[in-house]
Amino acid sequence: LYEFMPGLNTLVNYERKWLADDMRAALSVAAVALPVAIAYAQLTGVNAAVGLYSCVLPMLVYALFGTSKQLIVGPDAATCAVIAAVVTPLAAGDSVKHWQLVMTMTAMTGFWCLIASRFKLGVLADFLSKPILMGLLNGVAITIIVGQFSKIFGFTFDERYLLERLGGVPTYLAKTHIPTLLMAILTVGVYFGMKRLKPSWPSSMFAIAFGAILVWVFNLEQFDVKTIGSVAGGLPLFQTPEFSVGIIRELVMPALNLAVVSFVSMMLTARSFAAKNGYDIDADKEFRALGFANIASALSQGFAVSGADSRTAVNDANGGKTQLVSIVAAAIIAVIAIYLTAPLEFIPSAALGVVLVIASVHLLDLKAVWQLRLRDRQAFYLALTTLFAVLFIGVIPGITLAVLLGLFQFIRTVMRPT
Repeated sequence: LYEFMPGLNTLVNYERKWLADDMRAALSVAAVALPVAIAYAQLTGVNAAVGLYSCVLPMLVYALFGTSKQLIVGPDAATCAVIAAVVTPLAAGDSVKHWQLVMTMTAMTGFWCLIASRFKLGVLADFLSKPILMGLLNGVAITIIVGQFSKIFGFTFDERYLLERLGGVPTYLAKTHIPTLLMAILTVGVYFGMKRLKPSWPSSMFAIAFGAILVWVFNLEQFDVKTIGSVAGGLPLFQTPEFSVGIIRELVMPALNLAVVSFVSMMLTARSFAAKNGYDIDADKEFRALGFANIASALSQGFAVSGADSRTAVNDANGGKTQLVSIVAAAIIAVIAIYLTAPLEFIPSAALGVVLVIASVHLLDLKAVWQLRLRDRQAFYLALTTLFAVLFIGVIPGITLAVLLGLFQFIRTVMRPT
């Protein structure tokens, strides 16, 4: 049983001296995860409560099946951007169909991970090289940032692709909704003010709470300041699919791409913190844990999850020692998702847009890509090719190209080893 559920071994042999650090880390993780989960739900195109559902069961499942003592799984900017890019055209504006397609793609991603684990394909963590992943994440970050301009400035993009949106920027800026822009500026001010005064506090949560209080006190909806609207809390309910089975064919390959990228990104985070704190990670078991976490998310009406580097860093910074951090943080989020969703309806969309932009800026590391030019010219070209592919032809084709580049790089290394 311990072999199948590595986290159980740690929890059964838990030491009392770890409890204080784990509780402090759990509160910090929950405080950071709440606003991010709501923001990523909006990025995915589903109700805010879905973002909360996507945190609870996956965190509990990973705490039992994962081999990392500190990794926090949950909604991730890259996975949400990929799902939105695939599902939005298929849903054709039907919100229920959109949500159900999101859950279906999440379950398929989980099954791909389980198949990969069964065939011991954890080696894929080394297969998709760091330069390719760097280019991919930078491209996704830029795509998200540009997409959130519409929420910050108060207009709606008519175009679907990045280049067309950038081409129409002058026209869109003329449509700027001043109250919405002021709300975004206030959110930025509160965020960086909190970062300066209390660096260890969850700045995103305070910034979003400040915006929600302003909307509630001054009834800013009368000035057309958009909010996320009614949030249907309570326990998630099973839904009967309202789309044809044929659509599932459109999700098979994107779900496979998503499984690979999510796993590689998660392994980079898990391995870095494991190396820092002196324990080992089993790649094949991590694949299985990611698969179970995604299936758990789909069953609880959530969307795809991956290793969350920002929340894992918060866990480590607050001294989190074991998987109990994930369990306690999940319990806190579950209570809010079931009983305390009413205040969430006042959260302004502009504030969530700001939080997503800030999260995406942390993903952005163009300097590291440029430094590859001096250290490894070939790695630089790989990163640049992936980056431009995501920007010019879209997220899904960009990911497919990244996987193919990784395959070609692997084949060349095997055939012509150094």
